[in-house]
Amino acid sequence: MSFMLPHLHSGWAVDQAILSEEERLVCIRFGHDYDPECMKMDEILYSVAEEIKSFCIIYLVDVKEVPDFNTMYELYDPVTVMFFFRNKHMMIDLGTGNNNKVNWAMNDKQEFIDILETIYRGARKGRGLVISPKDYCTKYGTEAVRPVPRCGTARRVGSRRPLQGIGRAAVDSWVFASRQGRRD
Repeated sequence: MSFMLPHLHSGWAVDQAILSEEERLVCIRFGHDYDPECMKMDEILYSVAEEIKSFCIIYLVDVKEVPDFNTMYELYDPVTVMFFFRNKHMMIDLGTGNNNKVNWAMNDKQEFIDILETIYRGARKGRGLVISPKDYCTKYGTEAVRPVPRCGTARRVGSRRPLQGIGRAAVDSWVFASRQGRRD
């Protein structure tokens, strides 16, 4: 489906696409049209293009044809999707540790629309980093635990519920001890 989406054929064209769009999010897929992962992502991009055209524009860039951004954006994966708003690179915390880009082919059209809407809403509020509506760390098989600062309970990354057996008092004492430089 890559032939149905607009391509940018030079570094100048990429810069102009990012610079010239004032009201919409700019979504750029870096990769190769012939790569199977890019083909899957291009199908998702094409399927959502009509629904999101009011707040997002999608472009495709071949990394061999336009190598200008390969080192700057670390474009080493088969498919990389990046987001820009008003000439600013938008970052999204997907739970993978890499907040700069989506570097895998999405499988679900609605998930991608949700990501785009989240980034757009955050960008309109002036935020440079937004939190993804879904945590994608389990895609890589990790089961890390990170504290959630608002409620003080620990959560398993990829899960929307608190860990079983850890009460608020235990977590609060752990946070207090860590602030004092102690470990219990």
